[in-house]
Amino acid sequence: MITQARAALVALLATVLATVVAAVLVAPAASSAPAPGGPGIGDDYFPIDGNRGIDVRRYAVHDRYRFGSGELSGRTRLTVVATRDLSSFHLDFLLPVREVRVDGERARVSRPRRHELRIVPDEPLTDGQRFTVWVSYSGRPGRYSYAGESNWLADDHEVVAMNQPHMAPWWFPSNDHPSDKARMDISITVPRGKTVLANGSPVNRERRGRLTTHHWRADEPMATYLAMFAAGPFHVVRRQVGDLPVRLAVSKRLSGSRYRASLRMLRRTPALLRELQQDLGAYPFSAAGGLVTSLPVGFALENQTIPTYFWVGGGNWDWLVVHEQAHQWFGDSVAIERWSDIWLNEGPATFMEVRHRELNRDLDPGAWLQRQWERRGPRSGFWKVEIADPGASRIFAGAVYYRGGMTLQALRNRIGDDEFWTLLRQWVSEHENGTATTAEFEQMAEDVSDEDLDGFFDAWIHSRTRPERTVENGLVVP
Repeated sequence: MITQARAALVALLATVLATVVAAVLVAPAASSAPAPGGPGIGDDYFPIDGNRGIDVRRYAVHDRYRFGSGELSGRTRLTVVATRDLSSFHLDFLLPVREVRVDGERARVSRPRRHELRIVPDEPLTDGQRFTVWVSYSGRPGRYSYAGESNWLADDHEVVAMNQPHMAPWWFPSNDHPSDKARMDISITVPRGKTVLANGSPVNRERRGRLTTHHWRADEPMATYLAMFAAGPFHVVRRQVGDLPVRLAVSKRLSGSRYRASLRMLRRTPALLRELQQDLGAYPFSAAGGLVTSLPVGFALENQTIPTYFWVGGGNWDWLVVHEQAHQWFGDSVAIERWSDIWLNEGPATFMEVRHRELNRDLDPGAWLQRQWERRGPRSGFWKVEIADPGASRIFAGAVYYRGGMTLQALRNRIGDDEFWTLLRQWVSEHENGTATTAEFEQMAEDVSDEDLDGFFDAWIHSRTRPERTVENGLVVP
């Protein structure tokens, strides 16, 4: 039995308790203390590439390069937004650093690893805060390596900053991962008489004594590994594709026949860009071009707006130009979210080589697919690579390129021409200037075709076995 007095007391206590509980539930959560941003953006292939806690919006790179000594000195300004409360953050960079300032105030800097700068600002940074970082540096890039790569390419006459998957840390501090794209301003100071090329379009050129500073600007964001500059004795040819300016450059240090063949190859660029635009839609950037270096690079690379090529001999090199220019859509404008998605770059670029030959009535793409499938038996190592997740050591394996291209032709067979070209144009349009994943491509293919394509993609990009010759796999045309 409960007396009236006790009942009143219980009721009073219940009211007090309810008030306390309600206050706790509606009270704002205590803000967490700022924490270190830390190295590594979360890519399993390269665990310390990129950096957590920051989003870089723009780079303004001011570098001077000294031929002969190979010394590069400079100052880069990064415009950054914090994506969490930060007591410190990291940048990827290899050269010795003189000073770092955050919003004008000198910051402490250390190197937990050779590749990493750990920066501690004078005041913690808050989530969403926009801030500026200045990094001053000087060193000889040719002395440094990272992830088994020694990427600096230069001699006493010419220098070209180009490589993949890493290049930026040799010449400017960055958040070095394709998922953090940013706009680029690049100013390069070299001796008078040298020609400089970089991403985007030239802004101005300033002469001071024996030196000239060349300023270039890219209007659209890019992945850091696609940023480039070249300085040397280049011959530059200017062309137009409609309103699109096209700058084509060939090193004058190439011998007569190599020089002429390289220039002949580059001069095909405007016509091949028009061809690509007919299939893929408008070129995604405000400038285009190409560069042939005399340096022994041994490969071509799709640097944004200005692909860089090795010197060539005789013959028809349209396929190479098509491949690197197709990357302006696939890989540059639409960048990969993680390096495991690299087939989304190389597969379409390889497929567009085949498409070029089809348009020139030099190849039947269906027959090409069949030959590629037939010439490699079920035990071939070609089929042992899961191209949607090849592993860090195999991101440039031939299977990533050719099985990627075969996947697209097989998909074309499976869903038909109309839906296939709608898919590619929609892909590059919806993800323009952004990033994307394999899962998003698979979903868009199903949405466009209104078909269940799980089995198709499992067979072609998620397995380590040769796809069966079936209608479902696009290897039998109904």
